[in-house]
Amino acid sequence: MTTLKPKKINSLKNHFLLAMPGLEDPTFSDSVVYICEHNSDGAMGLIINQQMDIPVKAIFDQLKLDYQDECGRPLLFDGGPVQRDRGFILHDNCEQQWESTLMISNQVCLTASKDILTDMALGKGPKDSLVTLGYSSWEAGQLERELGENSWLTIPAEAEIIFKTDCAKRASAAALSIGLDLRMLSHQAGHA
Repeated sequence: MTTLKPKKINSLKNHFLLAMPGLEDPTFSDSVVYICEHNSDGAMGLIINQQMDIPVKAIFDQLKLDYQDECGRPLLFDGGPVQRDRGFILHDNCEQQWESTLMISNQVCLTASKDILTDMALGKGPKDSLVTLGYSSWEAGQLERELGENSWLTIPAEAEIIFKTDCAKRASAAALSIGLDLRMLSHQAGHA
């Protein structure tokens, strides 16, 4: 009988971090973070399920961009506690590229340059996107420690959850993608 060894994941890039019920940090409580980069220097991600009560048009107005009314209606997301004055656009992979577009997976890209906002304001941007203010980051080894403390559950990311799932349902959809019902999670951490 052959014993299968579990696949070792060296990077959590293109994964979701789902906050476990025992995570007491109010910034991350009940959060789903999409990991954009993870290497030996640390990790960077965007919270994808915490909408702010601020429409995207506030950024268009601040940057003095002309925009179509319907393009300014979506709400901004709170991407995390770092550099809350800086915007990041998580979007589907499309033919068009912008100044600072980084491909995270075959389906998801990250852009942080003004040129994408100019296009989005006129309805010429990516088909699917979300705009965040701020980001989340972890120093070298910090995320690994938090994972060891059962603060996060790691789940392979799905673009459908980011772009096609209602914001309030993204945590449960991410959990269900691996067969887990969030209501069954305990607030107590344990180690086998």
